[in-house]
Amino acid sequence: MKVLANDGISKAGELALKEAGIEVLENRVAQDHVINFINENNVDVLLVRSATKVRQDLIDACPGLKIVGRGGIGMDNIDVEYAIEKGLYIINTPNASSRSVAELVFAHFFSLARFLHESNRLMPLEGDTHFNALKKSFNNAFELSGKTLGVIGFGGIGQEVVKMGISLGMKIKVLTRKPKTKTISLNFFDGQTVDFEISSTNDSDAFYKDTDFISINTPKTNEYIIDTPQFELMKDGVYIVNTARGGVINEVTLLDFIESGKVAGAALDVFETEPTPELILLMNPNLSLTPHLGGNTIDAQEKIGVELAEQIIEIKKKL
Repeated sequence: MKVLANDGISKAGELALKEAGIEVLENRVAQDHVINFINENNVDVLLVRSATKVRQDLIDACPGLKIVGRGGIGMDNIDVEYAIEKGLYIINTPNASSRSVAELVFAHFFSLARFLHESNRLMPLEGDTHFNALKKSFNNAFELSGKTLGVIGFGGIGQEVVKMGISLGMKIKVLTRKPKTKTISLNFFDGQTVDFEISSTNDSDAFYKDTDFISINTPKTNEYIIDTPQFELMKDGVYIVNTARGGVINEVTLLDFIESGKVAGAALDVFETEPTPELILLMNPNLSLTPHLGGNTIDAQEKIGVELAEQIIEIKKKL
C-alpha cells in the first residue's frame, strides 16, 4: 500500500505507517498534477489537510485510490458523499486537534480582554514616547473568571472550550440546533477527575442574553450563524472568537457592531475570503487576528498523524 500525504504528515504518523509495512511517499504535488501522480505511482491512499482538494474529477480519474484522509475535522475540501458512493473509505481526525483549537480560542479571549493584540502593535511604535498614555488606554480590561462563556457548537472542540471555561471559573452556556446533554470530564494533575453535566439550548434569546464571551465552534455552514438578528440579541460589550470556518459570521456586520460598541472586540482565525482576508478587517484595532492556526501545533499534528495512521492500518486489514 502506498500513501501520498500531500499536505504533510507528522513523523510519528509516518513511522506508524512504515512499521505496518505501508510506503509513505514524501512528494508534495501541485493540485493540477495530483491525478497524474496518483495514477503513475499507484497511490492507494491520499492524505490531505486544507490545501489539496479532492473533487469528483479526481475521484473519477483515480480508480486505484482506496482511501482519502483529512488531517483535521472539516471535510469541505473533499466531495465526501460522492467518494463514498464510489466505494472509497473516507477518514478524518475529529478529536486530534480539539485541544489546540480550544487553547487558541482562549489565547484570543485573553488577548481581547487585556488588549494584548493592540498593545503588541503599538508598544514598538509608541512605547518609548507614550508609555503612560498607552497604559491608561488599556486599563479597562476584564478577568474571564466569573464571566459567562457562550459556546456555539458542542462537538469535540466545543467541549474542549467548555472544559477550559469551567477551569477558569466561567459560567457556561451552549447553543446547538437540538438541545443535548453531555458529561464533561476535567482531569487534573493528581489523578482527580471532576464531571460536569452540561445541557445545551436551542433558544437563541436565552443563549445570547448576558453572555460575555462567545466562541463559534461549528462545521462549515451555508448561511451565517451570527448576523444582525443575533448581534442585536447580545449584551453590549461582548467578545466573540471565530475559529470555525469563514462564512459562519457576517464580517461586514461584525465591523458595524464593533463600530457601534455592541461588540467590544472580536477575533478571527478564519475568513470569508481566505486566504486573502479583506484589508478592512486586517486594519481594525478591535480585531485579534491569526492566519487559520487553530490546529497548527506540534502536539495536534502528532496526534493527527498517529490517528490517521491507525485508521489506515485498520482499513488495510479489511482490503
